[in-house]
Amino acid sequence: MARRSWDERHAIFRRYLDAVGLHGMAGAEAAGLHPSEWHALSLITLEGSLTSGDLATRIGLTTGATTRLIDRLERAGYARRAADPADRRKVVVEPVPEALGRIDEVVTPARDRLADVLAAYTPEQLDVLFDYFERAAPAFREATRQIRDGRRR
Repeated sequence: MARRSWDERHAIFRRYLDAVGLHGMAGAEAAGLHPSEWHALSLITLEGSLTSGDLATRIGLTTGATTRLIDRLERAGYARRAADPADRRKVVVEPVPEALGRIDEVVTPARDRLADVLAAYTPEQLDVLFDYFERAAPAFREATRQIRDGRRR
């Protein structure tokens, strides 16, 4: 494989990020959700449950906006509120497992195509890719926080 210039790499990376972003928006639309609801559902599905305050912090919305988001997820049947087992005064938001089949239907085409892409890599190359994913996610979250903090000034 020929070594690419930094400009070529930059363009490739931008196209990749655009494709991921567009897929997220299309997935949200197919599931009848707004992109912020799609992201929130992904978070609570990964975590199992989150308090509404933790969810607000993680998605960068005010508590009021998060309450409305949770209301919409509940109406769509994807999430429910429950008492926090550690502190009954708090509410946790948890996914509704029976509804997640609809999400699986939406993301299966991407999973299948990405499985084909990943199958072309050696175990060592996959280690590098997943190391990148693990390191890049917090970097993007921090950059997102910086953007939001700058916007609030």
